[in-house]
Order: sequence, then C-alpha cells, then structure tokens
Amino acid sequence: MQPSQLTCEYFTAPVGMDTLRPRLAWKLSLEHRGIRQCAYQVQAAANEADLHAEKQLLWDSGTVSSAQSTQVEYGGAALISRLVVFWRVRFWDERGQVSDWSEPSSWEMGLLENADWQANWVGSPLAGGKHSNLPAPYLRRDFAASQGIRKGRLYVSALGLFECWINGQRVGEDYFMPGWTDFNKRVRYAVYDVTAMLHSGENALGAILGDGWYCGYLSSNPRQQYGEQPKLMYQLELEMEDGSRQTVVSDQSWRWAYGPIVEADLIYGESYDARREIPGWNLPGFDVTSWQPVALFDTLHPKLEAYSGPKVRRMEELAPIAAPVKHKGWENTRWIFDLGQNMVGWARIRVNGKAGTTVRIRFAEMLNPDGTLYTTNLRSARATDYYTLKGEGEEVFEPHFTFHGFRYVELTDLPEEMSPDVDTVRGMVFYSAMPKSGSFECSDPLLNQLQHNIQWGQRGNFLDVPTDCPQRDERLGWTGDAQVFIRTAAFNRQVAGFFTKWVQDLEDAQSEYGQIPSVAPNFWQESYDGGPAWADAFVICPWTVYLCYEDKRILAQHYPAMQRYVNHLKEMSVNFIRCHPDSKYQHKDWDGFGDWLSINAETPKDLIGTAFMAYCARLMARIAKALDKPKDAAEWTKLFEDTRQAFQRRFVSADGLVVGQSQTCYVLALQFDLLPEALRPAAVRELVRDIQRRDMHLSTGFVGAPYLMHVLTRFGQDDTAFALLHQTSWPSWLYSVTKGATTIWERWDGWTEEKGFQDPGMNSFNHYAYGSIGDWMYDELAGIGLDADEPGYRHILLHPHLGGGLTRARAAYESPYGQVVSEWEQQKDAFSWKVVVPPNTRATLTFPVGASARIVVDNLPIEQVGEVTRASEKSEQLIYEIPSGVYHFVIQE
Repeated sequence: MQPSQLTCEYFTAPVGMDTLRPRLAWKLSLEHRGIRQCAYQVQAAANEADLHAEKQLLWDSGTVSSAQSTQVEYGGAALISRLVVFWRVRFWDERGQVSDWSEPSSWEMGLLENADWQANWVGSPLAGGKHSNLPAPYLRRDFAASQGIRKGRLYVSALGLFECWINGQRVGEDYFMPGWTDFNKRVRYAVYDVTAMLHSGENALGAILGDGWYCGYLSSNPRQQYGEQPKLMYQLELEMEDGSRQTVVSDQSWRWAYGPIVEADLIYGESYDARREIPGWNLPGFDVTSWQPVALFDTLHPKLEAYSGPKVRRMEELAPIAAPVKHKGWENTRWIFDLGQNMVGWARIRVNGKAGTTVRIRFAEMLNPDGTLYTTNLRSARATDYYTLKGEGEEVFEPHFTFHGFRYVELTDLPEEMSPDVDTVRGMVFYSAMPKSGSFECSDPLLNQLQHNIQWGQRGNFLDVPTDCPQRDERLGWTGDAQVFIRTAAFNRQVAGFFTKWVQDLEDAQSEYGQIPSVAPNFWQESYDGGPAWADAFVICPWTVYLCYEDKRILAQHYPAMQRYVNHLKEMSVNFIRCHPDSKYQHKDWDGFGDWLSINAETPKDLIGTAFMAYCARLMARIAKALDKPKDAAEWTKLFEDTRQAFQRRFVSADGLVVGQSQTCYVLALQFDLLPEALRPAAVRELVRDIQRRDMHLSTGFVGAPYLMHVLTRFGQDDTAFALLHQTSWPSWLYSVTKGATTIWERWDGWTEEKGFQDPGMNSFNHYAYGSIGDWMYDELAGIGLDADEPGYRHILLHPHLGGGLTRARAAYESPYGQVVSEWEQQKDAFSWKVVVPPNTRATLTFPVGASARIVVDNLPIEQVGEVTRASEKSEQLIYEIPSGVYHFVIQE
C-alpha cells in the first residue's frame, strides 16, 4: 500500500503559491474491498534529504486518527516567500496496517510580501484610443550572470497579456497570461522555473505585451476599460552555487520597439506583418540602438497575488475533415476549411508566396445556405486575422494575443501559386487546463453526441473565466450561465481551482450594498444587481464547489460577503417577496432576466426572485452549519421558512396551482421545496400536463432547464423525463444534435428548417447553459450522485434510472477519493450493474427493480456477500450499503 496522486491546493507540485496554509490531498489504491484510511501521517521539509532523514522537518503531523485524505491543511512552520516544501504521507488502513511512505511531492511559495517585489511596471509610453489600438510592444534587456547558476525563478505579471522569452526560448506553456481579473483590485502573477534556460555570462530577456482584457475590446463598448496601454512586471531571481543571489527586474534599463504584431485584440483579431520581424531580438548581444527606453508606471498598485486557478494552454489540435471548398467571387477567391468541430482558439496556417502578400483569415461557427461563412451573429466582433508574408519559402503563422470561436476557417487572398489542401490549416484549441474528471456514454448515439457537445461547450467557454460564448463581442463571465452549469462542469472537469478564482471575481464585483452584478469580472464598473438566478451564483457556486470537493475554505472565505448579499435580498424584498413592484428599497434592483430564452412560457419575475431568495437562504443555512455557526444557521433557516410562506401566499392556490402556470413555475416550486407536501402531487400533475399539451416538449429557459428533469424523476415521472430526453424536434436538447451541432446552442431554435437562423443579434452556437442536462444524465440516468451531508463523494449515492428504450449506460467520475463507476446494461432476462466505489468511501445503492428481485454479486447470492448489507428490510425498494470495492451485480426478476 502506498498513497499516490499527491496534490496541493488541487495541483500537482505547484510553483508560486501565496496560500499560507495550503491544503494537501492524496489517494489510496483499491487494494481490496472495504479499504479505508483510519489514520495518516504527513511530513514536510525544506529539501528531500531532510524529508527522507526525518531531520529539520517543517512539519510532522504525527499519527492523526482521521479518514481525511483530502483538504488536509498544512500545520507546520510558517511559510515564507520562495520556500520550497517537500512532503510525503502514509496511512493506516482499517486493519491497522501501515502503508509505505508516498513518493515525495512539493510545492513552492511565491512572493508573499510587497517588499519582495523590486520590479516596476514598464512598457511603451504610447497608447491607443477608445476606438484604435497600437502594435504590440516588444521589450528586452541583456544581463550578465555569474558562474554556477543553481536556480532561476521568473516572477512575472502584466496589465494586459505577456509572452516572455529567455535566450530565444519561450517561457512556459501558458497563454493569455495573467488572465482576467478586476485589474483595479487585483492582478495575478505567474512563477516559472527557468533554470535550464539560463547560463553563465550574457543572457537576453524579452517580452511581448498584448492589450488583452486590460485595454482591448471587451464588448461592443470602447476599449481601455481598465487602462490605456499594456504594462509588464518582471522579476528574475537567480541563486548561485556559492549561495549568492542576483535579481534582474523590469526598470528603466529595459528598451522597447514595435515588431511584426501590428495589432492584437481578443475580439477583433490579430494582424501580423512578417516583414517586420526582428531576428535575434530575444538573443544576447542584439543591437538596441534604434530601440527606445521603456516608460515606468509607478502609480499602479493593484494587489499582486499568485495565480491560483488552472492556466490557459494549448490543449488539442484539429485538422480539417475534408479538402477546402473554393468560392470564387468577382473580387477574390476564398477557401473554406471545415474542422468538423466548433472550437475555441486560433488557426495555424502554412503559406508560401511573394513578400507583401496579405492573407485574410476569417472564422465562423456556421455556413450560409450558399456555403459561405455565417458571420452576422458575431455582431461587432471582427474576428479576423491578417498575415503578411515575408516571401522566404514556407511560412507558418499563429497569433499571440487573440482567440476565436469557430468551426470554419476562410482564407482569402492566398498567393496565386498556392494550391491549399488539408495541411494548410490546423485548429489550435485553447482552454483552461482542467483535468478531465468525468465521462458518460450510453446505447443512444444521439445522447452520446449530446454529451460530446456539452464537453466541447465547456472547453470553449472555460477560458480563464466562464464566458457565455466565445465568438461574438460578448465573451463575458455571465453569472447566470455559470450557476446553472456548474454542477455539470464539476463532473466533466476538475473545476475547483477554476471556480475558486472566479468566485473571488464575484466578490470583487460586489457593490457596497451587497449586490452582485450579472457579469464578473464586472468591467462595466457599475453597481447593480444581476437579478434572480444570475446574482445568486455567489451563493450557489461556492456551495457546489463545497459539495463536489469538500472545500470548506471557499465557504469560509466568502461567507461575510455572501451574508451581505443575502441580507441585501431580504432588505430589498417586500414581505419576503423579491422583485416586488412596491419595493421602496433605495437601491432597488431590477427584476432580472426572467426565465431567459424560454419558449412561449412567461414566468413571473417576482416568482423567480422569491424562489431563488428562498433557495439562497436554505443554502446559507447549510453553509453556516458546515462552518459550525449554529446561530447563523437558525437565522437563515427562519429566512427560508418566512420566504417559503410568502411564496405560498402570493403564488400558490389552495388546489396546488402556481401563478404563471409555466413549466418553470412548477419546477422551481418543487425543486426548492416551496410547496406544502399535500399540494406537491397536484403541482406535478400540472407540470406533466403542460409538457403533454406541448406534445412532449419543454418550454423552460435558462432558469428552469437545469431542474426540470430532476423534478420529474424525483416525483416518479420517469416516462415523461425520458420522452423529453429523446425529443428531437425543437425545443429539445437533441434538436441541435440532429442538425449537426458539435457544441450546445444558445437558443433552442438557433436554426430551424422553417425560419433558418434566429435573430443574429443574439444567436451563439457555442453557449453551455443548456448543457446543464449533463448533470441529470450523470446523476439520474447513469446513477452517480453525492450526499450533501458527506460532501466530496465520501458517501456516494448510486441510483440509476432505466427507461426510454436505453439498454445500457456508463458514467465514470474521478472523485477526490478516486474513480467512481456506474455501468449498467438491461439484457433480455437480466439487469447487469457494475460498480466501482473508491477507497475511503462508501456507497448506498438503490436498485432500479422491485423488492422481489433476486440479486447475485460476483456469482454469489447477495445475502452471502458480507460487504453488502441491506439498508432497510421495510423499504419497498432494494437499497444496500457497500464499502469501497469493485462489484458486479446481476438482477433477475
């Protein structure tokens, strides 16, 4: 036995952390059924030799009687800037046997004090305007390093985007650094181990700056929402073999010049003139006579903090699925390449031709009926790159500081001598590097494609912030989209670090009155509430991170701000009715977006607001309980009950009808437990009747769709749920799949046979919100659920739902404790169910068969398998408890 997969703050051997009490985690191997940890010991030291010798330890936890193997807080000596900590762990199992020590892992601290920073903000003194940008500045300097470099660390940030080079080599694998925050409040820095890139003697440091989110376009609004030009903060620290140190920082000794990146904007695109390239600019000894001294910007004081979330990286590469299609017009010839997948990133092109030839590169998600690019949905986003050839044989172009959302790439004005083919273009896919954690597949190819689309929608829109869409002039962190999808997102990918960062963006955006806006970061710099289901992300998202990862710290860190927010909801309500038309609140919020993009089904906004106010109050009670705040929990529970009663008085009739009578009205009332138990059957009947009246179609928008299927299965309406799941005419989840979609559409009817494309003013074909159906497929269909009372999948609820003609389904999820698997198959005369429960956890199984069924476990009657115990003999369902292990159940009626 040996612990493995050691992580610190969700990452493996992270470099550059400013968390003073980092949390550690490890996993056990599934040696046998029932394996669990009863105790552990962690040791930490400043080097591996001391760790193995158990000398000068920074921390020795001793033997701790605990099953905790995730979120274990470091409890050793105070951590200081630059410190590298090596650690290892061992555990004792349920039989008292001690494991071997794990292989060592490590983490490295960043710069914890302001005094640690000697660098200045530097850059070009020139700035563009509100509607015009300038070329990307190149910055450089040489320095001489003494003999024997033992260690080199680069601490770097930018207001804008940076790309760093040392001695002609690009530093790191990260892109679009340092990402997007409210630059008026905080900016992140990255740390890189650059030891191997340096050498004794002369060295060259270089950087290129892009406008990015700091001063480029963020929407159709003018540029420069935060500042006028990009700026660099650069600190290189060297440690020599003799123990001496050398620090090289961004200061007035750096020089700058413009180069081949003529313009670079996230939304507009990038223009690159290869004739303006500067050979050797990032190598030692380069002649900087024509370069200008940088400007120093010493009045900028946002909080510098270490990069905590996953960084954006080049994750995949897509080739065209067919030869390009030629479109010859009266003015030019266009070649259109189909990558077969709606993606986010940029196109790498290979061209050759005469110097001065400029190739235009355009992008689109869809094609018009005549086969040309459909770009009207991009609105003001130019989304176009230009490459000007230098005329030296084959040339390869990739941008530096832009990204696009697209499936199709159009090349115009290619050199006449070129004959493009499938090797001319590649799609380079970028997103935040979140490890894949979940998978799902079943016997229905359409549902498998739906899962594919959900996954790709998340990849395309989880690029540093959870954007609503990646292609048009609205790549914003919409709160409503994120909260409806977070549960699905957490199954698909390991998103704890991603949302830890974004929840801080939410708090940074909070107004003095407690309001949370509709987007974060809130570049509009306005104080207003995002409205029901949008602003409520500030409670729902941290709670979901806690549920999935057992992360109490995200709750504790933001609890005071969440208190301000929910108290604000209470203050602006009238008799506990949120969005009441008679509200006299001084800073009255607007009523919100409603059930956004619902289909012919209006849901009252005060009903939505009051339902979510009740939900947030209930979550706050649970959060307070998790944080051991019983008094607060009681107060929040009272707010929930008061709001629940107000909801019933205003919106519920004596016979169980809910005002508005839309599907979303009933779904929210049932999902959030706002109805008296006696009236719930009537509400369920009305919900089902509305679906039937619509010929088995849903009408829910963003607000109701995440809960619709859960409500149906919770209240025994599996047949209706599967009818909706398999519906292929719009509105439905599978309609876009049948039309060739490879991501989730923003609208149920983004394109239809009758009307063609929807309103181009708002018609994204890569919008993840309706992908929230994924949560139901993983939880209810495949059957992997969690217990809110034992979060982080310590107690797993396995409960598959059969129906809809499906003959098999499989879901696998890499939980904080290891992989969970639920794989079932309905055979002609038997039901087969394979289950994996990871070490250090237990599971409750609810079998989808009657209590009279005979169950065999690994060819033995279930009664003869000691690890499997009946939960209740009185239950009409077959419910069993099992410890960790691998099981194969066969059930025969």
